[in-house]
Order: sequence, then structure tokens, then C-alpha cells
Amino acid sequence: MHKLRIDQAVIAELVSKEARVLDLGCGDGLLLEHLIHRKHARGFGVEISHEGVHACIARGLPVYQGDIDQGLSDHHDDSFDYVILSHTLQAIHRPEYVLKEMLRVGKKIIVSFPNFGHWRVRLKLLLSGRMPRTRLLPYRWYNTPYIRLCTILDFEDLCAELDIHILRRIPLAAQDHPARRTIQHPLSQWLLPGTTANLLAPVVVFLLERKTP
Repeated sequence: MHKLRIDQAVIAELVSKEARVLDLGCGDGLLLEHLIHRKHARGFGVEISHEGVHACIARGLPVYQGDIDQGLSDHHDDSFDYVILSHTLQAIHRPEYVLKEMLRVGKKIIVSFPNFGHWRVRLKLLLSGRMPRTRLLPYRWYNTPYIRLCTILDFEDLCAELDIHILRRIPLAAQDHPARRTIQHPLSQWLLPGTTANLLAPVVVFLLERKTP
């Protein structure tokens, strides 16, 4: 089994054993395979690309081809313990609608995405005057599949607008270094918690649920 990305590893830790899981934009199925085999999850995947669906089928995973921008009408309310959107938020057209649908069919949802507010992104934009390219944002502006780039603070604002309760915000200090998961920097003591994460974390994982009336 291949190594998980660091955000996928954090997501896997958040999912409880034997949970019902729906993985949206599951790609090649690496995370879903891990959850099924290591956490004994009852998992399903949704993927829009033919290549991703074929990769999942080759792994023996339950997956169907679908466009999550069109909703999750195939699933009833509270069908899953967790609905996951891993590194896919930036590629969907209707993030508000998708988040609402995730909260409808799942008791909790987990979202990870690259943070456009990271200091390297800001610095590259400031110095070059061009759309920045990083390891997490490797494409040029004209061929990128990422159409909804946002910062951590932007996403938290959206959660507030949609009455989504943030159970955990996990800002990651690196994309692929397990020993550097959390933000530890001298600037942290001088900045507000949200500002610190927004400035120093290249990627973030959120655990969310519906607000109780």
C-alpha cells in the first residue's frame, strides 16, 4: 500500500473504526483503501474522472463515477458517519452546495485543502506580480483545475455563513513530513490563532458538523 499524503494520514486518524464513510473526489482510491483495510470502514467513493474510477476498481474498491457539483441525491440523510472531501474543494464549482449536501448525508464531514493564504504564496505574488506556483499549487493560471482557491480564514467565514460548526481545525506545517504536522514557529506567540494558521500552514484539515438548533 502506497504512503498517504500527510493530510490523508490526518484524515484517517479522525475517522473512527468501522465507520460508514463516503469519500468524494476519491481520486485513485488510496485514502479509501486505507480506511477500508486499516480502519475496517464501510466505505464508498465518488470520482468524476475515468482514470480515477478505473484505478479504484483496480484496487477492488466500491466506487461510482459522479459529479459532486450535481449533489448527492443517491444518498439519504445521515447515511454516513463521515463524508470526506480531501484536496478537492478547490476544484469544485459549487462549494456551498456541496458542503450542504455533505452535511445532509453525513453526521460529520472532513475537508482538506491547500491554503492560498500561506506566506510563500503571498510572497511569490508580491515579488513576481504573477499567480504563484508552489508544490501544492503547481499549475499555471491558464491550465489549472483549481477554480476555487481560498485561505483558511475564507473557509471559516463560509462555515459561519452556512452555520457549520468547526469541531477541529488542524493546520499542517508540511505536506509530506509527519514530524512537522503542527505549526511551531516563533511568530505564533505574536499572532492570533487563526492568523497564525492562515499565514504558516500550507495545507489544513477541518472536522465539521451541523450546528444544533
